[in-house]
Amino acid sequence: MLVKTFSSSIIGITGYIITIEVNIEIGINFYMVGLPDNTVKESQQRVRKAIINNKLKFPGKEITINMAPANIKKEGSHFDLSIAIGILASSKQLNTSKLKQYVIVGELSLDGTIQKSKGVLAMAIAAKKNGFEGIIIPAENVIEVSLIDKLKVVGVNTILDVVHFFNKTKNSVFFKKETLEDKEEIFNPDFKDVKGQKYAKRAFEIAATGNHNILLIGPPGSGKTMLAKCIGGILPNMKKSEAIETAKIYSIYDSSFLNTKNIYKRPFRKPHHSISNTALVGGGINPKPGEISMAHNGILFLDELAEFKKSVLEVLRQPLEDQEILISRAKYSEMFPANFMLIAAMNPCPCGNYTHPSKNCKCSPGILNRYLSRISGPLLDRIDMHIEVDPVSFFDLNSNEKNEPSLEIKKRVEQNRKTQILRFKNKENIDYNSRMKTKELKTYCCLDKSSLNLIKNAMEKLNLSARSYNRILKVSRTIADMDNKKNIEASHIAEAIQYRTLDRIHWAA
Repeated sequence: MLVKTFSSSIIGITGYIITIEVNIEIGINFYMVGLPDNTVKESQQRVRKAIINNKLKFPGKEITINMAPANIKKEGSHFDLSIAIGILASSKQLNTSKLKQYVIVGELSLDGTIQKSKGVLAMAIAAKKNGFEGIIIPAENVIEVSLIDKLKVVGVNTILDVVHFFNKTKNSVFFKKETLEDKEEIFNPDFKDVKGQKYAKRAFEIAATGNHNILLIGPPGSGKTMLAKCIGGILPNMKKSEAIETAKIYSIYDSSFLNTKNIYKRPFRKPHHSISNTALVGGGINPKPGEISMAHNGILFLDELAEFKKSVLEVLRQPLEDQEILISRAKYSEMFPANFMLIAAMNPCPCGNYTHPSKNCKCSPGILNRYLSRISGPLLDRIDMHIEVDPVSFFDLNSNEKNEPSLEIKKRVEQNRKTQILRFKNKENIDYNSRMKTKELKTYCCLDKSSLNLIKNAMEKLNLSARSYNRILKVSRTIADMDNKKNIEASHIAEAIQYRTLDRIHWAA
Protein backbone atom coordinates (compact mmCIF):
# COMPACT_ATOMS: atom_id res chain seq x y z
CA MET A 1 0.00 0.00 0.00
CA LEU A 2 1.30 3.45 -0.94
CA VAL A 3 0.94 6.30 1.57
CA LYS A 4 2.24 9.87 1.45
CA THR A 5 3.24 11.95 4.47
CA PHE A 6 4.82 15.38 4.47
CA SER A 7 7.88 16.80 6.19
CA SER A 8 10.24 19.70 5.50
CA SER A 9 13.88 20.34 4.65
CA ILE A 10 16.02 23.45 5.18
CA ILE A 11 18.25 25.06 2.57
CA GLY A 12 20.02 28.11 3.95
CA ILE A 13 17.26 29.65 6.08
CA THR A 14 14.31 28.61 3.90
CA GLY A 15 12.04 25.64 4.49
CA TYR A 16 10.88 23.38 1.65
CA ILE A 17 8.13 20.77 1.77
CA ILE A 18 9.32 17.19 1.33
CA THR A 19 6.91 14.41 0.38
CA ILE A 20 7.63 11.08 2.08
CA GLU A 21 6.24 8.24 -0.07
CA VAL A 22 6.04 4.90 1.76
CA ASN A 23 5.20 1.71 -0.14
CA ILE A 24 4.92 -1.71 1.54
CA GLU A 25 4.66 -4.95 -0.44
CA ILE A 26 5.74 -8.57 -0.27
CA GLY A 27 9.45 -8.97 0.40
CA ILE A 28 12.05 -8.39 3.14
CA ASN A 29 14.12 -5.40 2.03
CA PHE A 30 14.23 -1.77 3.21
CA TYR A 31 14.99 0.87 0.58
CA MET A 32 15.36 4.61 1.07
CA VAL A 33 15.82 6.84 -1.97
CA GLY A 34 15.61 10.55 -2.78
CA LEU A 35 19.12 11.79 -1.89
CA PRO A 36 19.10 11.16 1.88
CA ASP A 37 22.29 11.77 3.86
CA ASN A 38 23.72 9.31 6.40
CA THR A 39 21.65 10.74 9.25
CA VAL A 40 18.43 10.16 7.31
CA LYS A 41 19.51 6.65 6.31
CA GLU A 42 20.13 5.79 9.98
CA SER A 43 16.49 6.61 10.73
CA GLN A 44 15.64 3.01 9.75
CA GLN A 45 16.95 1.72 13.07
CA ARG A 46 15.46 4.54 15.18
CA VAL A 47 12.06 4.19 13.52
CA ARG A 48 12.02 0.40 13.80
CA LYS A 49 12.88 0.33 17.52
CA ALA A 50 10.52 3.21 18.35
CA ILE A 51 7.60 1.39 16.71
CA ILE A 52 8.37 -1.96 18.35
CA ASN A 53 9.06 -0.49 21.82
CA ASN A 54 5.62 1.16 21.80
CA LYS A 55 3.90 -2.16 21.09
CA LEU A 56 3.12 -1.23 17.52
CA LYS A 57 3.87 -3.57 14.60
CA PHE A 58 6.84 -3.01 12.34
CA PRO A 59 5.89 -4.75 9.07
CA GLY A 60 8.17 -7.62 8.06
CA LYS A 61 7.84 -6.84 4.35
CA GLU A 62 9.64 -4.90 1.67
CA ILE A 63 9.51 -1.19 2.56
CA THR A 64 10.41 1.45 -0.01
CA ILE A 65 10.66 5.08 1.05
CA ASN A 66 11.03 7.85 -1.51
CA MET A 67 11.75 11.42 -0.43
CA ALA A 68 10.64 13.87 -3.11
CA PRO A 69 11.78 16.03 -4.77
CA ALA A 70 14.83 13.87 -5.36
CA ASN A 71 17.13 16.74 -6.40
CA ILE A 72 17.16 18.30 -2.90
CA LYS A 73 19.58 16.68 -0.45
CA LYS A 74 17.75 15.55 2.70
CA GLU A 75 19.70 16.24 5.87
CA GLY A 76 18.86 15.79 9.55
CA SER A 77 17.07 13.44 11.91
CA HIS A 78 13.76 15.36 11.92
CA PHE A 79 12.37 13.11 9.15
CA ASP A 80 12.09 10.18 11.61
CA LEU A 81 8.54 10.87 12.75
CA SER A 82 7.16 11.43 9.26
CA ILE A 83 8.76 8.18 8.05
CA ALA A 84 7.42 6.25 11.06
CA ILE A 85 3.89 7.58 10.56
CA GLY A 86 4.10 6.69 6.87
CA ILE A 87 5.07 3.11 7.73
CA LEU A 88 2.24 2.80 10.28
CA ALA A 89 -0.28 4.26 7.83
CA SER A 90 0.90 2.06 4.96
CA SER A 91 0.58 -1.02 7.20
CA LYS A 92 -3.00 0.07 8.08
CA GLN A 93 -2.29 0.84 11.74
CA LEU A 94 -3.20 4.50 11.25
CA ASN A 95 -6.13 6.46 9.88
CA THR A 96 -4.94 8.24 6.73
CA SER A 97 -7.80 10.71 6.30
CA LYS A 98 -5.88 13.70 7.75
CA LEU A 99 -2.33 12.86 6.69
CA LYS A 100 -2.36 15.24 3.72
CA GLN A 101 -3.32 18.17 5.96
CA TYR A 102 -0.24 18.13 8.23
CA VAL A 103 3.51 18.52 7.97
CA ILE A 104 5.18 16.13 10.43
CA VAL A 105 8.56 16.90 12.03
CA GLY A 106 10.50 15.21 14.82
CA GLU A 107 13.46 13.01 15.76
CA LEU A 108 12.62 9.71 17.41
CA SER A 109 14.40 8.11 20.34
CA LEU A 110 14.42 4.32 20.60
CA ASP A 111 11.67 4.46 23.24
CA GLY A 112 9.44 6.54 20.96
CA THR A 113 9.90 9.92 22.62
CA ILE A 114 10.29 12.88 20.27
CA GLN A 115 13.36 15.09 20.54
CA LYS A 116 13.55 18.83 19.88
CA SER A 117 14.42 19.69 16.28
CA LYS A 118 16.19 22.62 14.64
CA GLY A 119 14.60 24.86 12.03
CA VAL A 120 11.00 24.14 12.98
CA LEU A 121 9.95 27.78 12.56
CA ALA A 122 11.18 27.85 8.95
CA MET A 123 9.34 24.57 8.36
CA ALA A 124 6.14 26.00 9.84
CA ILE A 125 6.40 29.00 7.52
CA ALA A 126 6.78 26.62 4.57
CA ALA A 127 3.75 24.61 5.76
CA LYS A 128 1.58 27.72 5.94
CA LYS A 129 2.83 28.97 2.57
CA ASN A 130 1.95 25.65 0.93
CA GLY A 131 -1.59 25.60 2.33
CA PHE A 132 -1.31 22.93 5.03
CA GLU A 133 -3.82 23.04 7.87
CA GLY A 134 -1.24 22.44 10.57
CA ILE A 135 2.12 21.09 11.63
CA ILE A 136 2.96 18.29 14.09
CA ILE A 137 6.16 19.09 15.99
CA PRO A 138 8.01 18.21 19.22
CA ALA A 139 6.41 19.81 22.27
CA GLU A 140 9.68 21.66 23.03
CA ASN A 141 9.43 23.56 19.73
CA VAL A 142 5.93 24.93 20.31
CA ILE A 143 7.07 28.33 21.63
CA GLU A 144 8.91 29.39 18.49
CA VAL A 145 6.10 28.27 16.15
CA SER A 146 3.64 30.35 18.18
CA LEU A 147 4.78 33.34 16.16
CA ILE A 148 2.91 31.97 13.12
CA ASP A 149 -0.79 32.81 12.87
CA LYS A 150 -3.49 30.75 11.16
CA LEU A 151 -1.57 27.49 11.45
CA LYS A 152 -2.68 24.69 13.75
CA VAL A 153 0.23 23.62 15.95
CA VAL A 154 0.18 20.10 17.39
CA GLY A 155 2.83 19.59 20.05
CA VAL A 156 3.62 15.93 20.78
CA ASN A 157 5.90 14.09 23.20
CA THR A 158 5.85 10.51 21.85
CA ILE A 159 5.01 8.60 18.70
CA LEU A 160 1.88 7.28 20.45
CA ASP A 161 0.61 10.87 20.75
CA VAL A 162 0.66 11.14 16.96
CA VAL A 163 -1.04 7.75 16.53
CA HIS A 164 -3.81 8.74 18.95
CA PHE A 165 -4.19 12.08 17.17
CA PHE A 166 -4.79 10.55 13.75
CA ASN A 167 -6.86 7.61 15.09
CA LYS A 168 -8.78 9.86 17.53
CA THR A 169 -8.46 7.19 20.21
CA LYS A 170 -7.21 9.34 23.10
CA ASN A 171 -7.08 12.99 23.96
CA SER A 172 -3.41 12.82 24.85
CA VAL A 173 -2.25 15.29 22.22
CA PHE A 174 -2.22 18.95 23.10
CA PHE A 175 -2.88 21.86 20.79
CA LYS A 176 -0.92 24.65 22.33
CA LYS A 177 0.29 28.10 21.51
CA GLU A 178 2.37 29.82 24.13
CA THR A 179 1.59 33.48 24.77
CA LEU A 180 4.64 35.50 23.88
CA GLU A 181 4.35 38.74 25.78
CA ASP A 182 6.10 41.86 24.57
CA LYS A 183 6.85 42.98 28.10
CA GLU A 184 9.40 45.34 29.54
CA GLU A 185 12.51 43.95 31.17
CA ILE A 186 15.05 45.14 33.69
CA PHE A 187 18.09 45.81 31.51
CA ASN A 188 21.55 45.11 32.82
CA PRO A 189 23.65 47.12 32.30
CA ASP A 190 21.37 50.16 32.33
CA PHE A 191 22.23 53.69 31.25
CA LYS A 192 21.43 54.84 34.78
CA ASP A 193 24.53 52.90 35.89
CA VAL A 194 26.80 54.75 33.45
CA LYS A 195 28.60 57.58 35.26
CA GLY A 196 29.14 60.80 33.31
CA GLN A 197 29.44 60.37 29.51
CA LYS A 198 26.55 62.74 28.71
CA TYR A 199 27.97 63.37 25.23
CA ALA A 200 28.15 59.64 24.47
CA LYS A 201 24.68 59.00 25.89
CA ARG A 202 23.23 61.70 23.65
CA ALA A 203 24.97 60.11 20.67
CA PHE A 204 23.58 56.69 21.55
CA GLU A 205 20.03 58.04 21.75
CA ILE A 206 20.44 59.57 18.29
CA ALA A 207 21.90 56.32 16.95
CA ALA A 208 19.05 54.26 18.42
CA THR A 209 16.42 56.66 17.07
CA GLY A 210 17.66 56.63 13.47
CA ASN A 211 19.26 53.16 13.53
CA HIS A 212 22.66 54.67 12.78
CA ASN A 213 25.96 52.81 12.90
CA ILE A 214 28.31 54.17 15.55
CA LEU A 215 32.04 53.97 16.33
CA LEU A 216 33.39 54.63 19.83
CA ILE A 217 37.01 55.75 20.18
CA GLY A 218 38.60 56.23 23.57
CA PRO A 219 41.29 55.06 25.97
CA PRO A 220 40.98 51.78 27.87
CA GLY A 221 38.58 51.93 30.81
CA SER A 222 36.56 54.86 29.49
CA GLY A 223 33.36 52.77 29.33
CA LYS A 224 33.06 51.98 25.60
CA THR A 225 32.00 48.36 26.07
CA MET A 226 29.51 49.18 28.82
CA LEU A 227 27.92 51.90 26.68
CA ALA A 228 27.58 49.47 23.78
CA LYS A 229 25.92 46.83 25.95
CA CYS A 230 23.43 49.40 27.24
CA ILE A 231 21.94 50.12 23.83
CA GLY A 232 19.76 47.02 23.94
CA GLY A 233 17.79 48.71 26.72
CA ILE A 234 16.82 51.74 24.63
CA LEU A 235 16.01 50.05 21.32
CA PRO A 236 12.30 49.28 20.78
CA ASN A 237 11.41 45.61 20.84
CA MET A 238 11.01 43.93 17.47
CA LYS A 239 7.74 43.96 15.60
CA LYS A 240 6.18 40.58 15.00
CA SER A 241 7.39 40.44 11.40
CA GLU A 242 10.93 41.24 12.56
CA ALA A 243 10.73 38.66 15.35
CA ILE A 244 9.73 35.97 12.86
CA GLU A 245 12.63 36.85 10.52
CA THR A 246 15.16 36.74 13.36
CA ALA A 247 13.71 33.71 15.14
CA LYS A 248 13.76 31.72 11.90
CA ILE A 249 17.54 32.10 11.69
CA TYR A 250 18.06 31.19 15.35
CA SER A 251 15.65 28.27 15.07
CA ILE A 252 18.04 26.70 12.57
CA TYR A 253 21.45 27.62 13.96
CA ASP A 254 21.25 28.77 17.60
CA SER A 255 18.14 27.67 19.48
CA SER A 256 19.40 29.15 22.78
CA PHE A 257 17.96 32.50 21.61
CA LEU A 258 14.51 30.88 21.65
CA ASN A 259 14.70 29.49 25.18
CA THR A 260 12.96 32.60 26.52
CA LYS A 261 9.44 33.78 25.87
CA ASN A 262 10.76 37.26 25.12
CA ILE A 263 11.51 36.51 21.46
CA TYR A 264 10.82 40.16 20.66
CA LYS A 265 14.08 41.30 22.27
CA ARG A 266 16.68 42.33 19.70
CA PRO A 267 19.74 40.07 19.38
CA PHE A 268 23.13 41.34 20.52
CA ARG A 269 26.11 39.63 18.87
CA LYS A 270 29.68 40.21 20.04
CA PRO A 271 32.14 38.14 17.96
CA HIS A 272 35.78 37.91 19.06
CA HIS A 273 38.35 39.80 17.00
CA SER A 274 39.93 36.51 15.85
CA ILE A 275 36.79 35.65 13.83
CA SER A 276 37.20 34.51 10.21
CA ASN A 277 35.55 35.97 7.10
CA THR A 278 33.21 32.99 6.78
CA ALA A 279 32.15 33.08 10.42
CA LEU A 280 31.34 36.79 10.16
CA VAL A 281 29.42 37.00 6.87
CA GLY A 282 28.50 33.36 6.30
CA GLY A 283 29.52 30.72 3.78
CA GLY A 284 30.84 27.18 3.70
CA ILE A 285 30.27 24.33 1.23
CA ASN A 286 26.60 24.38 2.15
CA PRO A 287 26.21 28.13 2.85
CA LYS A 288 25.19 29.05 6.36
CA PRO A 289 24.62 32.53 7.81
CA GLY A 290 27.36 34.27 9.77
CA GLU A 291 27.36 36.68 12.69
CA ILE A 292 25.97 39.55 10.61
CA SER A 293 22.85 37.50 9.87
CA MET A 294 22.59 36.31 13.48
CA ALA A 295 22.49 40.03 14.34
CA HIS A 296 19.61 40.63 11.88
CA ASN A 297 17.22 43.25 13.32
CA GLY A 298 19.60 43.67 16.25
CA ILE A 299 23.11 44.81 17.13
CA LEU A 300 26.51 43.64 15.92
CA PHE A 301 29.17 44.82 18.39
CA LEU A 302 32.79 44.70 17.25
CA ASP A 303 34.96 45.43 20.26
CA GLU A 304 38.64 46.26 19.67
CA LEU A 305 37.86 47.03 16.03
CA ALA A 306 41.48 47.62 15.01
CA GLU A 307 42.42 44.11 16.19
CA PHE A 308 40.16 42.44 13.61
CA LYS A 309 41.89 41.27 10.44
CA LYS A 310 41.56 43.90 7.74
CA SER A 311 40.17 41.36 5.25
CA VAL A 312 37.41 40.50 7.75
CA LEU A 313 36.38 44.13 8.18
CA GLU A 314 36.34 44.83 4.45
CA VAL A 315 33.66 42.17 3.81
CA LEU A 316 31.30 44.28 5.94
CA ARG A 317 31.16 47.06 3.37
CA GLN A 318 28.51 45.56 1.07
CA PRO A 319 26.19 44.24 3.84
CA LEU A 320 26.27 47.65 5.56
CA GLU A 321 24.93 49.20 2.35
CA ASP A 322 22.46 46.52 1.23
CA GLN A 323 21.34 44.96 4.55
CA GLU A 324 21.79 41.51 3.01
CA ILE A 325 24.60 39.23 1.90
CA LEU A 326 24.69 36.97 -1.16
CA ILE A 327 26.75 33.79 -0.71
CA SER A 328 27.45 32.15 -4.07
CA ARG A 329 28.71 28.62 -4.57
CA ALA A 330 29.08 26.37 -7.62
CA LYS A 331 25.74 24.59 -7.15
CA TYR A 332 23.56 27.43 -5.88
CA SER A 333 23.47 30.84 -4.22
CA GLU A 334 21.81 31.86 -0.98
CA MET A 335 20.74 35.32 0.16
CA PHE A 336 20.93 35.92 3.90
CA PRO A 337 19.41 38.95 5.66
CA ALA A 338 21.82 41.32 7.42
CA ASN A 339 19.85 44.35 8.58
CA PHE A 340 21.82 45.15 11.73
CA MET A 341 23.07 48.18 13.65
CA LEU A 342 26.86 48.19 13.82
CA ILE A 343 28.49 49.36 17.03
CA ALA A 344 32.27 49.34 17.04
CA ALA A 345 34.79 50.31 19.71
CA MET A 346 38.52 50.81 19.55
CA ASN A 347 41.46 52.44 21.30
CA PRO A 348 42.86 55.57 19.62
CA CYS A 349 46.34 54.03 19.35
CA PRO A 350 48.20 50.83 20.37
CA CYS A 351 49.02 52.14 23.85
CA GLY A 352 45.52 53.63 24.21
CA ASN A 353 46.55 57.08 25.41
CA TYR A 354 46.50 59.18 22.22
CA THR A 355 43.31 61.02 23.24
CA HIS A 356 43.78 60.70 27.01
CA PRO A 357 43.59 64.13 28.69
CA SER A 358 46.39 63.46 31.20
CA LYS A 359 48.47 60.47 30.03
CA ASN A 360 51.15 60.75 27.36
CA CYS A 361 50.98 58.64 24.23
CA LYS A 362 54.17 56.68 23.56
CA CYS A 363 53.33 55.75 19.98
CA SER A 364 55.39 57.20 17.15
CA PRO A 365 53.61 58.74 14.15
CA GLY A 366 54.50 55.70 12.05
CA ILE A 367 53.05 53.26 14.60
CA LEU A 368 49.94 55.41 14.94
CA ASN A 369 49.40 55.56 11.18
CA ARG A 370 49.83 51.80 10.79
CA TYR A 371 47.33 51.24 13.58
CA LEU A 372 44.76 53.60 12.08
CA SER A 373 45.22 52.18 8.57
CA ARG A 374 43.71 48.90 9.76
CA ILE A 375 40.35 50.66 9.47
CA SER A 376 39.87 51.67 5.86
CA GLY A 377 38.34 54.95 4.78
CA PRO A 378 35.48 53.23 2.86
CA LEU A 379 34.49 51.32 5.99
CA LEU A 380 34.57 54.45 8.15
CA ASP A 381 32.42 56.22 5.56
CA ARG A 382 29.72 53.64 6.19
CA ILE A 383 29.68 54.36 9.92
CA ASP A 384 27.37 57.30 10.54
CA MET A 385 28.76 58.53 13.87
CA HIS A 386 32.31 58.57 15.25
CA ILE A 387 32.21 59.31 18.99
CA GLU A 388 35.17 60.21 21.17
CA VAL A 389 34.72 58.71 24.63
CA ASP A 390 36.78 60.42 27.34
CA PRO A 391 37.78 58.80 30.64
CA VAL A 392 35.26 59.32 33.44
CA SER A 393 36.41 61.92 35.94
CA PHE A 394 36.71 61.30 39.67
CA PHE A 395 33.92 63.83 40.23
CA ASP A 396 31.51 61.89 37.97
CA LEU A 397 32.45 58.55 39.51
CA ASN A 398 31.59 59.79 43.00
CA SER A 399 28.61 61.92 42.04
CA ASN A 400 25.23 61.14 43.62
CA GLU A 401 23.40 62.58 40.64
CA LYS A 402 20.68 60.23 39.41
CA ASN A 403 21.15 59.25 35.79
CA GLU A 404 18.25 58.73 33.43
CA PRO A 405 17.32 55.02 33.19
CA SER A 406 17.26 53.18 29.88
CA LEU A 407 13.49 52.75 30.05
CA GLU A 408 12.90 56.52 29.90
CA ILE A 409 15.24 56.91 26.94
CA LYS A 410 13.54 53.98 25.25
CA LYS A 411 10.16 55.72 25.43
CA ARG A 412 11.56 58.74 23.56
CA VAL A 413 13.24 56.51 20.99
CA GLU A 414 9.97 54.66 20.35
CA GLN A 415 8.07 57.91 19.92
CA ASN A 416 10.62 59.37 17.51
CA ARG A 417 10.74 56.16 15.51
CA LYS A 418 6.99 56.44 14.93
CA THR A 419 7.69 59.67 13.04
CA GLN A 420 10.04 57.82 10.71
CA ILE A 421 7.69 54.88 10.25
CA LEU A 422 4.92 57.27 9.22
CA ARG A 423 7.28 59.14 6.87
CA PHE A 424 8.42 56.01 5.05
CA LYS A 425 5.20 53.98 5.21
CA ASN A 426 4.97 53.84 1.41
CA LYS A 427 8.69 53.30 0.86
CA GLU A 428 9.87 49.76 0.24
CA ASN A 429 12.84 48.57 2.34
CA ILE A 430 13.13 51.94 4.11
CA ASP A 431 12.02 52.16 7.72
CA TYR A 432 14.51 54.49 9.44
CA ASN A 433 16.48 57.59 8.52
CA SER A 434 19.71 55.64 8.19
CA ARG A 435 18.22 53.66 5.27
CA MET A 436 17.33 56.69 3.13
CA LYS A 437 18.47 56.62 -0.49
CA THR A 438 19.31 59.58 -2.75
CA LYS A 439 15.67 60.23 -3.64
CA GLU A 440 14.60 60.37 0.03
CA LEU A 441 17.55 62.58 0.95
CA LYS A 442 16.44 65.13 -1.63
CA THR A 443 12.86 64.99 -0.37
CA TYR A 444 13.33 64.98 3.40
CA CYS A 445 16.72 66.65 3.90
CA CYS A 446 16.33 70.07 2.26
CA LEU A 447 18.79 72.62 3.65
CA ASP A 448 18.59 76.40 3.91
CA LYS A 449 21.49 78.65 2.95
CA SER A 450 23.16 78.75 6.38
CA SER A 451 23.00 74.97 6.72
CA LEU A 452 24.49 74.52 3.24
CA ASN A 453 27.39 76.84 4.06
CA LEU A 454 28.02 75.01 7.31
CA ILE A 455 28.20 71.57 5.73
CA LYS A 456 30.25 72.92 2.79
CA ASN A 457 32.92 74.27 5.16
CA ALA A 458 32.95 71.00 7.10
CA MET A 459 33.50 68.92 3.98
CA GLU A 460 36.38 71.13 2.85
CA LYS A 461 38.13 71.25 6.24
CA LEU A 462 37.60 67.60 7.17
CA ASN A 463 38.10 66.32 3.61
CA LEU A 464 34.89 64.29 3.81
CA SER A 465 33.61 62.05 1.02
CA ALA A 466 30.20 62.20 -0.68
CA ARG A 467 29.12 59.23 1.41
CA SER A 468 30.09 61.10 4.59
CA TYR A 469 28.00 64.03 3.36
CA ASN A 470 24.98 61.75 3.06
CA ARG A 471 25.63 60.32 6.53
CA ILE A 472 25.65 63.84 8.00
CA LEU A 473 22.30 64.56 6.34
CA LYS A 474 20.78 61.35 7.73
CA VAL A 475 21.97 62.04 11.27
CA SER A 476 20.76 65.64 10.97
CA ARG A 477 17.33 64.39 9.93
CA THR A 478 17.21 62.20 13.04
CA ILE A 479 18.22 65.07 15.33
CA ALA A 480 15.53 67.26 13.74
CA ASP A 481 12.95 64.52 14.38
CA MET A 482 14.02 64.42 18.02
CA ASP A 483 13.43 68.18 18.19
CA ASN A 484 10.04 67.79 16.48
CA LYS A 485 11.20 69.96 13.58
CA LYS A 486 9.82 69.51 10.09
CA ASN A 487 12.95 70.91 8.43
CA ILE A 488 16.62 70.45 9.19
CA GLU A 489 18.18 73.52 10.79
CA ALA A 490 21.76 74.73 11.08
CA SER A 491 21.97 73.54 14.70
CA HIS A 492 21.09 70.01 13.63
CA ILE A 493 23.78 70.05 10.93
CA ALA A 494 26.32 71.40 13.43
CA GLU A 495 25.62 68.61 15.91
CA ALA A 496 25.76 65.94 13.20
CA ILE A 497 29.16 67.28 12.07
CA GLN A 498 30.44 66.85 15.63
CA TYR A 499 29.90 63.14 15.20
CA ARG A 500 32.25 63.08 12.16
CA THR A 501 35.16 64.95 13.74
CA LEU A 502 37.02 61.68 14.29
CA ASP A 503 36.86 60.85 10.61
CA ARG A 504 40.04 59.02 9.68
CA ILE A 505 41.78 61.67 7.63
CA HIS A 506 41.13 64.48 10.12
CA TRP A 507 41.88 62.29 13.14
CA ALA A 508 45.24 61.06 11.88
CA ALA A 509 46.37 64.52 10.74
